[in-house]
Amino acid sequence: MPDSSTYRRVALTNQIMELLDSWGANGQQKIALLGLPEDMRARKLERYRQNEAFPENETINEHLEHLVGIADALRTSYPRNIEMCSIWLKKPHRRFSGQSPMSVMINKGLDGLVQVRSHLDCSFAWSLNRK
Repeated sequence: MPDSSTYRRVALTNQIMELLDSWGANGQQKIALLGLPEDMRARKLERYRQNEAFPENETINEHLEHLVGIADALRTSYPRNIEMCSIWLKKPHRRFSGQSPMSVMINKGLDGLVQVRSHLDCSFAWSLNRK
């Protein structure tokens, strides 16, 4: 019988998949955003919709932490219009040299996630600068 941490991990997996769907990410983009192996086929993502949890490893956990942080910051920025989150992610931004935040996260991996999160969440950026 699965323990409570397994249930929590499956619930997190389902929430992250729904989040990436709401952002309009395609299969290959989801693989990059999640830090999954680049050679993974997009169709394999379906297993994460069937109550299978994401693999438990440091890289994926870091990606998940930043995705949750970005989602929280976007909800704070756009509390009355959740659709603006997806719009903001896809719109070119001067802070990212004219690239969209989504492109930065996909193309720069973990560093891109940190960049976008730092822009959205001043307390996260502050904690990075104190290290």
